[in-house]
Amino acid sequence: MATAPRGSAHAMTNVLLIRHATYDMMGKTILGRTPEIQLNDEGTREAEQLAEKLSLLPIDAIYSGPLERARQTAQPLARILNLPLQVATEFNELDMGEWTDVTLAKLDFIPEWHTWNARRSEITPPAGESMQQVQERVLEKITNLSNQFRCIAIFTHGDVIRAALTYYLGMHLDLLLRFQIDPASVSLVQMHQDCAIVRMLNWVPIGTALS
Repeated sequence: MATAPRGSAHAMTNVLLIRHATYDMMGKTILGRTPEIQLNDEGTREAEQLAEKLSLLPIDAIYSGPLERARQTAQPLARILNLPLQVATEFNELDMGEWTDVTLAKLDFIPEWHTWNARRSEITPPAGESMQQVQERVLEKITNLSNQFRCIAIFTHGDVIRAALTYYLGMHLDLLLRFQIDPASVSLVQMHQDCAIVRMLNWVPIGTALS
């Protein structure tokens, strides 16, 4: 598999951060790492549309978090490009602990839920994972991969993408809900030797080619 030459001062890697496509309980229940959640018909169409647009790019590696909804979103692109779909636990969903499988309607009555959304840097879901932990694991893996490839497609989850982008944008973790990461959206970070540049945020491929 092709690797990225990183010795040049002009070496650069494109990192595509892609949120999984739509499933039935989206926007209703916090699923966290609940297994066996499949894409619905809309999500399957979104994944195929993503694959059609992204297959125009010189992608040389495809990675996904381990949950089914992330892998199912990545599979059409892997098939078109004839690349292996590589699963990395670093791109797994945030562990929501005791809030896993709780509806948003019920969470709305829990004060800690609102505190967590306002101060992600300080509060952790009960028995769950902190945003700092998410940020550390995803950034370490992206840095590692950017030293190996020139264009990487990473299929993961909304808060995982937000954790990475807040770092690259120089934002405080408490502000990560100030930008949207839609289902089946693409954000682009260009990794250089001495900096990272966010070139695109939350692009959704509806009748538009990525250029």
